[in-house]
Amino acid sequence: MKKEVLFIHSAGPQGHHEGSDYLVTYLLNTLQHYKVLHPKMPDPEHPTYQSWKAAVKEEMAGMHEGTILIGHSLGASVLLKYLAEEKAHKPVAGLFLIGAVYWGKEDWDVEEYMLPENFSSKLSDVGQIFLYHSKNDEVVPITHMHYYANELPTARVREFDDLGHLFGKGLPELIEDIKSI
Repeated sequence: MKKEVLFIHSAGPQGHHEGSDYLVTYLLNTLQHYKVLHPKMPDPEHPTYQSWKAAVKEEMAGMHEGTILIGHSLGASVLLKYLAEEKAHKPVAGLFLIGAVYWGKEDWDVEEYMLPENFSSKLSDVGQIFLYHSKNDEVVPITHMHYYANELPTARVREFDDLGHLFGKGLPELIEDIKSI
């Protein structure tokens, strides 16, 4: 059986060459021996946590033990909040957060997306955690990754100089990290 990868995309337009399309295409092309799922999320241009949480919950219900979870931007913070609030049905092999927003910091005060206190202590069903962010991210400042790194001291941190927010050039380090699990 192929290992499962669940990718949750960013907010905003999700057409060809928009939003997380670059990352989805890259994953599909480089992880051909994996089952890569990338569901459409509800109303990505006007997302709400509750609707995305319901979609993640539905996807997670059908996943096997050892699934790999990847989130980009809003998708990353939604996955993390979901895992901090809900008991995973089955252990997760790895959580990969790309350009994740740390809600509650630097004018990103949208309460519905904020993590619960001590969220890191609620991730016992998650094997390894990886953080990826680019210094020249034009949407989410690199400081958001630093906030996560402080809260998740065992996370592996990957910082880049020039990959922007969409990681349109690909992310070989992500593929290497996925294959290391």
